[in-house]
Amino acid sequence: MTLERPVRITDVAALAGVSIGTASKALNGTGQLRDATRMRVKEAAEKLGFVGDARARALSSGRTYTVGMITTDSFGRFSIPVLLGAEDVLSAGQMAVLLCDTRDDHVREAHYLRSLVARGVDGIIVTGRSADARPPIDVAIPVVYAFTPSTDPADVSITVDDEHGAGLVASHLVTLGRQRVAIVTGPARHHSASGRVTGASAVLGSRLVVPPMYGEWSERWGRQAADVLLRGDEPIDAIVCGSDQIARGVCDRLREAGRSVPEDVAVTGFDDWAVMALASRPPLTTVDLRLEELGRVAGRALLDRIDGSPAESAVVTPSLVIRESTVGA
Repeated sequence: MTLERPVRITDVAALAGVSIGTASKALNGTGQLRDATRMRVKEAAEKLGFVGDARARALSSGRTYTVGMITTDSFGRFSIPVLLGAEDVLSAGQMAVLLCDTRDDHVREAHYLRSLVARGVDGIIVTGRSADARPPIDVAIPVVYAFTPSTDPADVSITVDDEHGAGLVASHLVTLGRQRVAIVTGPARHHSASGRVTGASAVLGSRLVVPPMYGEWSERWGRQAADVLLRGDEPIDAIVCGSDQIARGVCDRLREAGRSVPEDVAVTGFDDWAVMALASRPPLTTVDLRLEELGRVAGRALLDRIDGSPAESAVVTPSLVIRESTVGA
């Protein structure tokens, strides 16, 4: 059996009608080429099934075309969407991502950082399961913080506008005519909990008829908070929840108490976590954090830093997702 020879860059250059040097620059994302030329070369490479030699590319550029991602989010609820978004951008630059889960262990994090630096990664994205700021890492390569910001304002941090998201759900309830609203959220010490209370309270004003209730990010806390509200003196026609988990617990307890959602009480969540938001009865109106977009923004910022270009911190604006927990079937 005769094996076909591998496709070479000379084949790509011939099909695209350019020189070998131009083909190489187009595929490696280097040089100053017209967009049309770069696109023509890439289309030719794709048509021929050309696979570049990563080792040769790394040697010629002084880069490994790999990026590390450090996360404390073992469950992957936040880090996986961020990773997917970052990969959208980084893979276009023919870069691979190495995901390292520290499990909130400082010793493990230090080990992974040493390993990534030893491997010669071109940069690192730092993320996690919390929007609370964390101490910066100390490495001599480009770093971008995604979702979990750095405490150093000089670092590049890409975050979510929690206050704006909470304002969206509160405005939605006001538009629906809800007049007596409660807020149930997570621990007061968490940036996400306090920011979401601030955003919702600013919109609700006098419609907020009881003080915000802080507790856990859990369904159990949602059920407990609903019990407190049902036993209270103030009748409630809407509950703004700081997470989808809390909102699902609230909906469960309201249903058990004979209260219809949303006819008697409208309920909103936060995060748009499909496992919770879609499985809730009824499905939750909630806030999409747009974590994949946040990952894309972080990926572009890291590429800029790797290329020696300036990069700035940015805030991603979340969006409102309306479902049956506020508008009915």
